[in-house]
Formats: sequence, C-alpha cells, structure tokens
Amino acid sequence: MAGGTLSALGGTGMLAFIAAFVVLAIIIGLAIYVYVALAYMTIARKLKHPYPWLAWIPFANFALILQLGGFHWAWVFLVLIPILGWIVLGVLGIISMWRIYEKRKYSGWLSLVGFLGVIPFIGWIASIANLIILGFVAWKDQ
Repeated sequence: MAGGTLSALGGTGMLAFIAAFVVLAIIIGLAIYVYVALAYMTIARKLKHPYPWLAWIPFANFALILQLGGFHWAWVFLVLIPILGWIVLGVLGIISMWRIYEKRKYSGWLSLVGFLGVIPFIGWIASIANLIILGFVAWKDQ
C-alpha cells in the first residue's frame, strides 16, 4: 500500500511539474507577443502607417509588415495555399523586413537573422538575437 501511495505522489509531482512548465511557457509566450507587438506598433508609428494598432492582431500584423515593406496587404492570404504559398509568404516577409530595416536606417542583412532560427542547436540564439534586433530597430533611432 505504501508503494501505491508513493507512486501516486510521484505522478502528482510530475503532473505539477508539467503544469508549472506549461504555465511558464504561456507567460513567456505572452511576454514575447506583447514585446513584438509593441515593437511593430512603434515601427509602424515611426514609418507613419495609418493603422499601427494592427500589430496587435495575429493575422493582421503580418499584413502590416507586408505593407510597411511596400507590398499589398492581400498577399497575406498566401497562407491559405499549403507549402508553396507559405514559402512565397516567407520570402515576402524577409524582403519586407529588409526594407523596413533600411527605412529605419539599419542594415537590411539584419532581417536574415530571424531566418537562422530554423537551424538546430543555434536556432534559439538566433531567435533571441532577432528579438533584440527588432527592439533596436523599433526604439533606437539612427
């Protein structure tokens, strides 16, 4: 009977650990979402976009990025075309970020740092670097 109680407590401890991990992941995810939305909203204001609040809407924020990069917002609907549409939209996103960075007087090459996030083992470093670069582009004038 003691063994059954011990295993039940072990299962409860593991469940608590998983729940804590999920809660922490949600908090970190929300913090990153708020940071990115604030950064894009600031960039949109500095580039004089008429609707900078679009940065807070999940699907519309990419349309905002496309508009700031000189593309029509409707290109965002390429997300509905599996694989090929996603690839084209990814390329348009990189080109848009390149143009946005150059409009803010930063090197366009910095837009490629986010692309490095797909590389195993160093991807998380590239993702953090991309967030830092986005902050500089948004809040540090050159």
